[in-house]
Amino acid sequence: MTNPIDQISAKLHALEIELEAEMAKKRAGLQYGLERGKVLFEQEVVRRHRELRTHVVRYLFSARPLVLLSAPVIYSLIVPFVIVDLWVSIYQAICFRVYGIPQVRRHRYLVFDRSGLAYLNMIEKLNCAYCSYVNGVIAYVREVGSRTEQYWCPIKQARRVIGAHARYAGFEEFGEGEHYHERLKVLQADIRKAKEPGEPLGD
Repeated sequence: MTNPIDQISAKLHALEIELEAEMAKKRAGLQYGLERGKVLFEQEVVRRHRELRTHVVRYLFSARPLVLLSAPVIYSLIVPFVIVDLWVSIYQAICFRVYGIPQVRRHRYLVFDRSGLAYLNMIEKLNCAYCSYVNGVIAYVREVGSRTEQYWCPIKQARRVIGAHARYAGFEEFGEGEHYHERLKVLQADIRKAKEPGEPLGD
Protein backbone atom coordinates (compact mmCIF):
# COMPACT_ATOMS: atom_id res chain seq x y z
CA MET A 1 0.00 0.00 0.00
CA THR A 2 1.31 3.44 -0.95
CA ASN A 3 2.05 5.66 2.06
CA PRO A 4 0.67 9.23 2.28
CA ILE A 5 4.05 10.85 1.50
CA ASP A 6 4.34 8.86 -1.74
CA GLN A 7 0.77 9.81 -2.64
CA ILE A 8 1.46 13.52 -2.06
CA SER A 9 4.72 13.30 -4.05
CA ALA A 10 2.80 11.69 -6.94
CA LYS A 11 0.23 14.50 -6.80
CA LEU A 12 3.00 17.13 -6.86
CA HIS A 13 4.56 15.43 -9.88
CA ALA A 14 1.17 15.38 -11.65
CA LEU A 15 0.71 19.09 -10.88
CA GLU A 16 4.16 19.87 -12.30
CA ILE A 17 3.18 18.11 -15.55
CA GLU A 18 -0.11 20.02 -15.60
CA LEU A 19 1.71 23.33 -15.00
CA GLU A 20 4.13 22.61 -17.85
CA ALA A 21 1.18 21.80 -20.15
CA GLU A 22 -0.47 25.14 -19.27
CA MET A 23 2.79 27.00 -19.86
CA ALA A 24 3.12 25.27 -23.24
CA LYS A 25 -0.38 26.51 -24.16
CA LYS A 26 0.64 30.05 -23.23
CA ARG A 27 3.83 29.78 -25.29
CA ALA A 28 1.78 28.60 -28.26
CA GLY A 29 -0.15 31.89 -28.18
CA LEU A 30 3.00 34.03 -28.28
CA GLN A 31 3.66 33.38 -31.97
CA TYR A 32 7.01 31.66 -31.77
CA GLY A 33 8.34 28.21 -32.45
CA LEU A 34 11.48 26.18 -31.97
CA GLU A 35 13.68 25.02 -34.82
CA ARG A 36 16.83 23.02 -33.99
CA GLY A 37 16.68 24.47 -30.47
CA LYS A 38 16.50 28.07 -31.70
CA VAL A 39 13.50 30.29 -30.95
CA LEU A 40 11.88 31.77 -34.07
CA PHE A 41 9.33 34.60 -33.86
CA GLU A 42 7.05 35.73 -36.65
CA GLN A 43 8.43 38.75 -38.54
CA GLU A 44 5.71 41.09 -37.29
CA VAL A 45 6.48 40.11 -33.69
CA VAL A 46 10.21 40.75 -34.25
CA ARG A 47 9.41 44.20 -35.69
CA ARG A 48 7.30 45.11 -32.66
CA HIS A 49 10.00 43.83 -30.32
CA ARG A 50 12.62 46.05 -31.96
CA GLU A 51 10.38 49.06 -31.43
CA LEU A 52 10.21 48.24 -27.72
CA ARG A 53 14.00 48.07 -27.28
CA THR A 54 15.60 50.76 -25.10
CA HIS A 55 18.77 52.25 -26.57
CA VAL A 56 21.89 51.37 -24.54
CA VAL A 57 22.79 55.02 -23.85
CA ARG A 58 19.28 55.85 -22.60
CA TYR A 59 19.28 52.64 -20.59
CA LEU A 60 22.54 53.58 -18.83
CA PHE A 61 21.56 57.21 -18.17
CA SER A 62 18.20 56.15 -16.72
CA ALA A 63 19.84 53.85 -14.16
CA ARG A 64 20.38 55.06 -10.60
CA PRO A 65 24.08 55.69 -9.76
CA LEU A 66 24.05 53.08 -6.98
CA VAL A 67 22.75 50.48 -9.45
CA LEU A 68 25.73 51.18 -11.73
CA LEU A 69 28.15 51.07 -8.80
CA SER A 70 26.77 47.72 -7.61
CA ALA A 71 27.21 46.09 -11.05
CA PRO A 72 30.88 45.07 -10.50
CA VAL A 73 29.89 43.39 -7.21
CA ILE A 74 27.15 41.41 -8.96
CA TYR A 75 29.41 40.35 -11.84
CA SER A 76 32.30 39.48 -9.50
CA LEU A 77 30.31 36.35 -8.57
CA ILE A 78 31.16 34.91 -11.98
CA VAL A 79 34.56 33.83 -10.58
CA PRO A 80 33.30 31.54 -7.76
CA PHE A 81 30.48 30.23 -9.95
CA VAL A 82 32.88 29.22 -12.74
CA ILE A 83 35.11 27.52 -10.16
CA VAL A 84 32.14 25.65 -8.64
CA ASP A 85 30.90 24.68 -12.12
CA LEU A 86 34.31 23.30 -13.08
CA TRP A 87 34.97 21.61 -9.73
CA VAL A 88 31.59 19.89 -9.55
CA SER A 89 31.99 18.70 -13.15
CA ILE A 90 35.37 17.16 -12.28
CA TYR A 91 33.89 15.67 -9.09
CA GLN A 92 31.05 13.86 -10.82
CA ALA A 93 33.24 12.80 -13.75
CA ILE A 94 35.51 10.96 -11.30
CA CYS A 95 33.32 9.96 -8.35
CA PHE A 96 30.04 9.13 -10.06
CA ARG A 97 31.89 6.61 -12.22
CA VAL A 98 33.21 4.99 -9.04
CA TYR A 99 29.72 4.86 -7.44
CA GLY A 100 27.99 3.77 -10.64
CA ILE A 101 25.74 6.88 -10.62
CA PRO A 102 24.73 8.34 -14.01
CA GLN A 103 26.38 11.71 -14.53
CA VAL A 104 24.17 14.81 -14.58
CA ARG A 105 23.97 16.23 -18.10
CA ARG A 106 25.15 19.78 -17.52
CA HIS A 107 23.91 21.14 -20.86
CA ARG A 108 20.29 20.47 -19.85
CA TYR A 109 20.59 23.03 -17.06
CA LEU A 110 22.24 25.87 -18.98
CA VAL A 111 19.67 27.55 -21.23
CA PHE A 112 20.37 30.86 -23.01
CA ASP A 113 17.19 31.49 -25.04
CA ARG A 114 16.79 35.14 -24.00
CA SER A 115 19.60 36.35 -26.27
CA GLY A 116 17.18 36.07 -29.21
CA LEU A 117 14.71 38.61 -27.79
CA ALA A 118 14.78 41.72 -29.97
CA TYR A 119 13.27 43.97 -27.28
CA LEU A 120 16.39 43.58 -25.12
CA ASN A 121 19.44 45.77 -25.69
CA MET A 122 23.00 44.40 -25.43
CA ILE A 123 23.33 45.16 -21.71
CA GLU A 124 20.01 43.50 -20.92
CA LYS A 125 21.03 40.47 -22.98
CA LEU A 126 24.32 40.27 -21.08
CA ASN A 127 22.43 40.50 -17.77
CA CYS A 128 20.06 37.73 -18.90
CA ALA A 129 22.94 35.52 -20.03
CA TYR A 130 24.64 36.03 -16.66
CA CYS A 131 21.46 35.15 -14.73
CA SER A 132 20.87 32.12 -16.98
CA TYR A 133 24.40 30.85 -16.32
CA VAL A 134 24.38 31.39 -12.56
CA ASN A 135 20.92 29.88 -12.00
CA GLY A 136 21.73 27.06 -14.41
CA VAL A 137 24.89 26.23 -12.45
CA ILE A 138 22.89 26.30 -9.19
CA ALA A 139 20.33 23.85 -10.64
CA TYR A 140 23.09 21.63 -12.06
CA VAL A 141 25.05 21.54 -8.79
CA ARG A 142 21.83 20.89 -6.86
CA GLU A 143 21.11 17.82 -9.00
CA VAL A 144 24.67 16.53 -8.53
CA GLY A 145 24.29 17.15 -4.79
CA SER A 146 20.92 15.40 -4.58
CA ARG A 147 22.30 12.26 -6.26
CA THR A 148 25.30 12.31 -3.93
CA GLU A 149 23.07 12.71 -0.87
CA GLN A 150 20.80 9.84 -1.92
CA TYR A 151 23.82 7.59 -2.37
CA TRP A 152 25.59 8.44 0.89
CA CYS A 153 23.04 9.72 3.41
CA PRO A 154 19.36 9.54 2.34
CA ILE A 155 17.97 10.51 5.76
CA LYS A 156 15.56 13.38 6.33
CA GLN A 157 16.54 16.11 8.76
CA ALA A 158 14.73 16.44 12.10
CA ARG A 159 13.81 20.03 11.23
CA ARG A 160 11.95 21.19 8.14
CA VAL A 161 14.22 21.76 5.14
CA ILE A 162 13.22 24.78 3.07
CA GLY A 163 13.45 24.20 -0.68
CA ALA A 164 14.40 20.53 -0.42
CA HIS A 165 15.31 18.81 -3.69
CA ALA A 166 12.87 16.39 -5.35
CA ARG A 167 14.61 13.24 -4.07
CA TYR A 168 14.37 14.33 -0.42
CA ALA A 169 10.75 13.12 -0.05
CA GLY A 170 11.88 9.52 -0.65
CA PHE A 171 14.60 9.58 2.03
CA GLU A 172 14.31 7.63 5.27
CA GLU A 173 12.67 9.32 8.25
CA PHE A 174 14.94 10.82 10.88
CA GLY A 175 15.54 8.35 13.72
CA GLU A 176 14.11 5.26 12.01
CA GLY A 177 17.29 3.22 12.11
CA GLU A 178 15.81 -0.26 12.31
CA HIS A 179 16.00 -1.02 8.58
CA TYR A 180 18.18 1.90 7.48
CA HIS A 181 21.03 -0.08 5.95
CA GLU A 182 18.68 -2.30 3.97
CA ARG A 183 16.81 0.78 2.75
CA LEU A 184 20.12 2.49 1.94
CA LYS A 185 20.99 -0.32 -0.48
CA VAL A 186 17.61 0.11 -2.21
CA LEU A 187 18.07 3.87 -2.56
CA GLN A 188 21.63 3.41 -3.84
CA ALA A 189 20.34 0.98 -6.46
CA ASP A 190 17.63 3.50 -7.42
CA ILE A 191 20.11 6.37 -7.86
CA ARG A 192 22.18 4.21 -10.21
CA LYS A 193 19.16 4.42 -12.56
CA ALA A 194 18.78 8.19 -12.09
CA LYS A 195 17.17 10.36 -14.75
CA GLU A 196 17.16 14.12 -15.07
CA PRO A 197 14.15 15.73 -13.32
CA GLY A 198 11.13 15.69 -15.60
CA GLU A 199 12.70 13.09 -17.91
CA PRO A 200 10.53 10.03 -18.75
CA LEU A 201 11.68 6.86 -17.03
CA GLY A 202 11.61 4.88 -20.25
CA ASP A 203 14.19 7.01 -22.11
